[in-house]
Amino acid sequence: MTAMKSDIKDITLADQGLARIEWALDEMPVMRQLMARFARERPLAKIRLSCCLHITAETANLARVLAAGGADLLLCASNPLSTQDDVAAALVSHYQIPVFAINGEDNQTYYQHIHAALDHRPQLTMDDGADLVSEMHKKRQDLLANMLGGTEETTTGVIRLRAMARDNALKFPIIAVNDAMTKHLFDNCYGTGQSSLDGIIRATNILLAGKVFTVAGYGWCGRGIAMRAKGHGAHVIITEVDPLRALEAIMDGFRVMPMLEAAALSDFIITATGDKNVVDHSHFEVMKDGCILANSGHFNVEINIPALEKMALRKDRPRQYVEKYVLASGRSLRVLAEGRLVNLVAAEGHPAAVMDMSFANQALCAAFLCRKKRELENQVHFVPEEIDQEIARLKLAAMQIHIDGLTAEQQEYLSSWQQGT
Repeated sequence: MTAMKSDIKDITLADQGLARIEWALDEMPVMRQLMARFARERPLAKIRLSCCLHITAETANLARVLAAGGADLLLCASNPLSTQDDVAAALVSHYQIPVFAINGEDNQTYYQHIHAALDHRPQLTMDDGADLVSEMHKKRQDLLANMLGGTEETTTGVIRLRAMARDNALKFPIIAVNDAMTKHLFDNCYGTGQSSLDGIIRATNILLAGKVFTVAGYGWCGRGIAMRAKGHGAHVIITEVDPLRALEAIMDGFRVMPMLEAAALSDFIITATGDKNVVDHSHFEVMKDGCILANSGHFNVEINIPALEKMALRKDRPRQYVEKYVLASGRSLRVLAEGRLVNLVAAEGHPAAVMDMSFANQALCAAFLCRKKRELENQVHFVPEEIDQEIARLKLAAMQIHIDGLTAEQQEYLSSWQQGT
């Protein structure tokens, strides 16, 4: 702890966290450019900003950009098990940014920390899962009048916020950072794919090659996980409820079947749907002995762990992030990371190179909301195309990759209808 009002695990971890933050920044060239720009232009000057995000080294670099832009900033965790305690300490000690996040905090503490972020009386929010925005609307409506807007990082949060908008319950505009092309095409696919496999391998140290590996959900996250599992030599099955995504999975070379059929064949099952009880009691009943279950969705509801608890005769913990449930039949099922985000609990989350683009979207959309000053409707909005395009250009430039541009003749052709066959 420190004199600054924060709630973290151990301030003495700060130097260790600082080294991780600087290591991540080496892989975040777009954020380095934005840090310099925000320091010059100060687009967030005197704006109170509360961020409910995964407290990782990459997030710390987003916080540095926001602070450079003049924001009066406070961070809390968006998941009880994703906080990197050394990073939280570094943010408090080295950057004087208040943080309310402790790895392994219980549910009560988690919501106390969210309310600490609300006590900051934000004008802007950044959310990862919509808990901050949801809690404000339910319990702190006194704050709504001051809000300029917010951003949302993840698919699950966007789904929740769009439901609020449909019910006319959303009282300020939200930009769906998750839906930016420079976010979901890279962060969700390549980031989730690599980091989820990283978490599974770190937690189990079990060879994937030759195993049957089922992915529930073939959205951008599921695509990335399936791609990486196939690359490891696994036999990949996809389960889906969307016929178009199921068809796409078939065309991409994967087997597609209902979860009840897949459960009986699988050595690994990972969920990436954003929905509840995707793996349920009926599936546990037919699973192979030793089947490993993991989740890559935001909340720990995709695997029905309460149902598994009721079925189990006992529960053991053979490894740090593994819980082994022994059933009456003698079979055992193994759940990773308590059914929470396996890539952030058992590993370190997405690589910095993809978070570089995701967090550039966050920073630029925050500045955009400040410029708009309540001009936007109280809906969930797409990231402006010019922001998406700018981030892609900055990333390509940092990678020293050049592309063609349209000639005047080509631009005229694309904008006209007179020329035909």
